[in-house]
Amino acid sequence: MASLFSPHLSKPSPLPLIRASASAITVQSPPQSLEERFGRKGIKFSDSGDVPTVELTVRNGSSLRLRIPDGIVTSYKPKVYWKDEGFEEVLHTISDGVRGGSSVKGGLGLVLNDLSRDEAPWSASQWEVKDADSDSIDAVQVELRCTNGEGTLDITLVVSLYPLSMATAVIVQNIGTEPVKLNSAMLTHIRFKSRGGSAIQGLTGCSYCPQPPLPSSFGILSPSEALEPDPPGWFSSLGSSTQKKINTKTDDPEAWTVEDNLYTTLRKKLSRVYTSPPLERLKRIYRTPPSKYQTIDQGSGLGFRVIRIGGYEDIYLCSPGSSFKKYGKDYFICTGAASMLVPEILEPDSVWKAAQVIEHDNL
Repeated sequence: MASLFSPHLSKPSPLPLIRASASAITVQSPPQSLEERFGRKGIKFSDSGDVPTVELTVRNGSSLRLRIPDGIVTSYKPKVYWKDEGFEEVLHTISDGVRGGSSVKGGLGLVLNDLSRDEAPWSASQWEVKDADSDSIDAVQVELRCTNGEGTLDITLVVSLYPLSMATAVIVQNIGTEPVKLNSAMLTHIRFKSRGGSAIQGLTGCSYCPQPPLPSSFGILSPSEALEPDPPGWFSSLGSSTQKKINTKTDDPEAWTVEDNLYTTLRKKLSRVYTSPPLERLKRIYRTPPSKYQTIDQGSGLGFRVIRIGGYEDIYLCSPGSSFKKYGKDYFICTGAASMLVPEILEPDSVWKAAQVIEHDNL
């Protein structure tokens, strides 16, 4: 099976040509469907609401569903209990009525922006299937591909499923002649059964500062909404109504705080980046954020580890607080591995790789 960072799958063979005779006109066979070209045990392509979709399944029944055009994982259901129907949905999605019934917000998606342009940044989108592979029935993966308008960036998104985990990896190759500047995040909307019992463990001792999420077409909270403070409660409204201004200036030491709690509670609204301050990174030795952290949901009793790999140097974390009610009955957070504060510089003929893994040991 293809490596998480170095897919080595062979390209599909070209479609066959049917020749009636040496002098006859060449007639090309009808185009094959995605299911005919890439489908196999554990990998099934279909159209869901007129959107090409692929569903991955492994032997223990764990599954995920991926929308191909926008590269959004809309469902991840691992087996978390030993009973027959022991599956639990991890991701939170909502339908986006503004853009029509087939559009969704939430789930897990890649944000990748080319910041080198003078105009608005280019963002990775319009994905197409590059290949699919499986290793027996305990590991399956699909590769999507897209390029920027100039054809100078070649991007591969690899989505893999295993019995106890799923992984999303991005591989960016600069095939142009000029350096490019990138930022990126694997924004992951995780569902919780209980708002009061929601927390993160594993960020103790890490520096953080308030930051909005990177803009995306699938984020439930927009950057401006994420930084809006929670509306004051009834008792707090009896006091001062002034709200403390949020300082998002990453070059200001006053904007940074060190997490000193063993558990980062997510009941209240917050939008942060956990990482080393950019000025600290100028030193020869500096403290990096943890490579993994774990969600805690007292309502379900389940926890999931989020692991950052490769080029991602930041951890984004956002909780909606009381505003979650605008987006349905379920509480959720948005988190993920990222490179947000310091852009990645990709030289010509260079490759940048990064990945995120969600795993569990609830069984």
